[in-house]
Amino acid sequence: MEHALQVRTATPGDLDWIHELRHRVYAEELGQHPVDPSGRLSDGLDGDNVYLVAARGERRIGFVSLTPPWVGRYSLDKYLTREELPVLTDEAPFEIRVLTVEERWRSTAAAPLLMYAALRWAAARGGRRVVAMGRTELLDMYLAAGLCPMGRTIRSGAVSFEVLSGSVAELTRTVAQRHGRILERLRTDLDWRLDMPFAPRADGCEHGGAFFSAIGTDFRTLNRRHEVVAADVLDAWFPPSPAVRAVLSEDPGWSARTSPPTGAEGLLAELARVRGLPVESLVVGAGSSDLIFRAFGRWLTPASRVLLLDPGYGEYAHVTERVIGCQVDRLQLRREDGWLVDPARLAAATRDGRYDLVVVVNPNNPTGRHAPADALRAVIEASPDRTRWWIDEAYLGYFDPADSLAGLASADARVVVCTSLSKMYALSGMRAAYLVACPETAGELRRWTPPWPVSLPAQLAAVTALRDPGHYAERWARTHELRRQLAHDLGELDGFSAVDEGVANFLTVTLPPHGPSAAQLVRECRLHDVFLRDLSPMSPAYEGRTVRIAVRDTAENARIVAACRSALDALRASAVVVSGASGTVSR
Repeated sequence: MEHALQVRTATPGDLDWIHELRHRVYAEELGQHPVDPSGRLSDGLDGDNVYLVAARGERRIGFVSLTPPWVGRYSLDKYLTREELPVLTDEAPFEIRVLTVEERWRSTAAAPLLMYAALRWAAARGGRRVVAMGRTELLDMYLAAGLCPMGRTIRSGAVSFEVLSGSVAELTRTVAQRHGRILERLRTDLDWRLDMPFAPRADGCEHGGAFFSAIGTDFRTLNRRHEVVAADVLDAWFPPSPAVRAVLSEDPGWSARTSPPTGAEGLLAELARVRGLPVESLVVGAGSSDLIFRAFGRWLTPASRVLLLDPGYGEYAHVTERVIGCQVDRLQLRREDGWLVDPARLAAATRDGRYDLVVVVNPNNPTGRHAPADALRAVIEASPDRTRWWIDEAYLGYFDPADSLAGLASADARVVVCTSLSKMYALSGMRAAYLVACPETAGELRRWTPPWPVSLPAQLAAVTALRDPGHYAERWARTHELRRQLAHDLGELDGFSAVDEGVANFLTVTLPPHGPSAAQLVRECRLHDVFLRDLSPMSPAYEGRTVRIAVRDTAENARIVAACRSALDALRASAVVVSGASGTVSR
């Protein structure tokens, strides 16, 4: 693909050309800046922003700049205060700047391609909104692309700009619709060197389970399951209890062909007995996603307002924003606070009753942090009657099953607790979960539950697992030992700036700023059949450099460490080659 149109991040060797082209266009051609005798134009954000470059062979065609929210400042700060433009503080946008194309290439697809690349780059790092300054005389073009004016006009030199904003998802769709044929044609010989796929996921929520593509989703090469380390999903590293395996193997032909109890009555009764809850407060489903879709689809509309934790489990954003179309706000969890939920901040955000639903995953996925039930209970009890709370306790067993709000949910009409049996009981393939709500809410959801919501093998497995608490308590304790050892071994590697454990069956590793991205690490590890989860699309708080790793057994954890070591070595070597080729030695 030597002469294919190439899109990549800028190398140090590109910067002189970028500064020269910026001067030609914005100083000499447009008069936005005074002419500089050096013939170069740069600004204070260089070094913090990101340049994407389009080139054909050795010939550079154009570039676009992005300023991520974690930089903490934007070019717009030079012209407006945060009070005048609160979106900069409230929504952590990515600023797209100085989309610039060499004159002879301005009638080509270079500009739409660079804009599309900028949107893909932002989306791959959790970006949900962009801001930009568009030249006033080109306002119709920006509006057609889906950007919306924010009522602010800026004068810079001889040029007037409108401040514009837009949703990353909507803008990506608009660019694809308007320039889809051109982009698709370019794609056939496009040398796409960015660390995310060219096309966004078309449907559904990205759960990170790319490992099955390596095994084979057509199930023809299942032997590959012994070669692949599936650490990109949070399935248990251990098998179900011996009792579960025995009940499933006793007569698999019968359990495969036989219709289960219509309403999973036996499973409901066992859950009520084990959890000490009234059976009329329980609803079962084929995994927590089944319950989320069923409940949220009944309760929410596009007019609903929802509060999510950020970072947080991506299914909730997918259902509320993309499926239902709710107005979604986020309570930002902060790295400097150890990703902990601050009850005071949560109470302040919810006390005025603006939210129809507040979702709290506890322990949180992907941060692994736990908020004490008593602290959450106090916030909930002080919140307005109109606000419903959905508490997801899928990983609570790894912390303390007794620290649950299920009892509150069975008595308080505002509260629902959802719990998956998949992760704690090694039943992810079976798909079994339940929620706890007041009898009226639970009864409504049961009326909207189809018959046979949980398969017979899943009901048999779940009931049997609940009757073997000793086996699972020992496995959960062993999980903590494995996690601590994995964290220690990863911490010994040269290349991670942080290894963060949390309380559940996973941990996170963070790469240093200005080093390789999380996507690059994930891609390199897959060459060793080790699959990890890039957390970048879940939240801009991860800055494109944090990876989640599920705890596996001792042998697979050793493979994870070895793959990460090899990946970090390879990425360091490639960085030296790229920097050396551009005339700069990597430090």
